[in-house]
Amino acid sequence: MESSDVPPFSARASRVETAQIVLPGSTNAHGTIFGGILMQWIDVAAAIAAARHARAAVVTASMDRLHFLRPVRLGAVVILQAQVNFVAHTSMEVGVRVLSEDVQTRERVQATRAYLTMVAVDHQGRPQTVPGLELESDDDRRRFAAAERRRAVRLDERRAIESGHG
Repeated sequence: MESSDVPPFSARASRVETAQIVLPGSTNAHGTIFGGILMQWIDVAAAIAAARHARAAVVTASMDRLHFLRPVRLGAVVILQAQVNFVAHTSMEVGVRVLSEDVQTRERVQATRAYLTMVAVDHQGRPQTVPGLELESDDDRRRFAAAERRRAVRLDERRAIESGHG
């Protein structure tokens, strides 16, 4: 069955929430998490959300708008929340919000946010069509519109890089 024959799926259906704990091997000399470790966790959460939506394997095409807002310290619980915001023909934008939770107080603060472009692939690694995205709420529509604007910027940046001007 072609993906175009599949009805659209809601953004809600792609949502993922995972948790990790920051252990000593994941921290730098300042007692905060290595950025690369956090990026790996973000990538995995985004891949799960995208694969749920696509009903297929996915690969990461880009990660952008990654801002380390607050340090994540040794012993903190890291909550990663991911959701598909936008769908094109074979690609999807997934937003990932990262919260740092103090295990004693249970207080959560946003530590990081990132947007990833994921591409659905077939068994040969070729891009494949993904189902549409059903926008159920005003929040879904807002996220979709913002993602559509970010996609236009990404595509302009990619063209500049490919032409040697970026």
